[in-house]
Amino acid sequence: MNRNKTILEAHALRRHYQVKRGLFRAPAIVKAVDGASFTVTAGRTLAVVGESGCGKSTLARLLTRIEAPTDGALLFAGRDVTAVPKTQEKALRRAVQMVFQNPYGSLNPRQKVADILAEPLLINTGMPRAERRDRAVAMMAKVGLRPDQADRYPHMFSGGQRQRIAIARALMLDPRVVVADEPVSALDISIQAQVLNLMMDLQDELGLAYVFISHDLSVVRHIADEVMVMYLGRPVEQGPKDAIFADPRHPYTKALLAAMPRVHRGGAPEVTPLTGELPSPMDPPPGCTFHKRCPLAQPRCAAEVPEARALDGRVVACHLA
Repeated sequence: MNRNKTILEAHALRRHYQVKRGLFRAPAIVKAVDGASFTVTAGRTLAVVGESGCGKSTLARLLTRIEAPTDGALLFAGRDVTAVPKTQEKALRRAVQMVFQNPYGSLNPRQKVADILAEPLLINTGMPRAERRDRAVAMMAKVGLRPDQADRYPHMFSGGQRQRIAIARALMLDPRVVVADEPVSALDISIQAQVLNLMMDLQDELGLAYVFISHDLSVVRHIADEVMVMYLGRPVEQGPKDAIFADPRHPYTKALLAAMPRVHRGGAPEVTPLTGELPSPMDPPPGCTFHKRCPLAQPRCAAEVPEARALDGRVVACHLA
């Protein structure tokens, strides 16, 4: 597999919701994702970061076709999947799989592990039962579980083991892209490292592309190749991980990085911490949606929406960057 091949492309992807606000008020439009553009490459990891409510999980649902975008294009292997007939959607869903945040809630407690793993094959292929079980047991070994655990139920496993099961289920259909929505946030720190290392080993072995969604920048620093920072539905900065962490250009990115726990700051310049709460997506501020929390805000920021522009090897949506 060509590790530099672009598999997934998003162009001005949007997902807007109409929300009722009472009997006599006009509905509000919530712009959960509002103009996200990026590429996902074989064998590499794009991390999507930001505070809760910034649109990360909505983006995950768009990429996995759980929801359809309101506008924009989503290309898989050069083909716009937003325009394919319903009859062809099944094949596309197989190619992009998802690992959910909570390993305690994403596995059916009434199914044995072998049946959980074999279910995608049952639904999507005509594979015989015995072969489905063999594939399930082989995948358990690949994620570090023993074959003799195949007939156990999810409650008999630890949190880290359950997330290994969830990862194994996502890989049963040989996907090319795995969307991982906060896959380690519910786990203990020591177990997080084990699961992250497993994901990186599987990526090297299988050439997988990851879209890794997280609010934890220390986790992102460990696993990402590219980083996209989102704020209130819009990407505000995106580029190579090393460039983003070493020299962030958007004030929001700087504030997020400044809030990372550090044993030793090494003389890093102090950054004014974020103040205030994330604005309501039903009533976002005009202009740059970050301007009310930004220590550098100018009058222009409250009036004009900043366009994303190339700057020193990354893309930044800020008038002052």
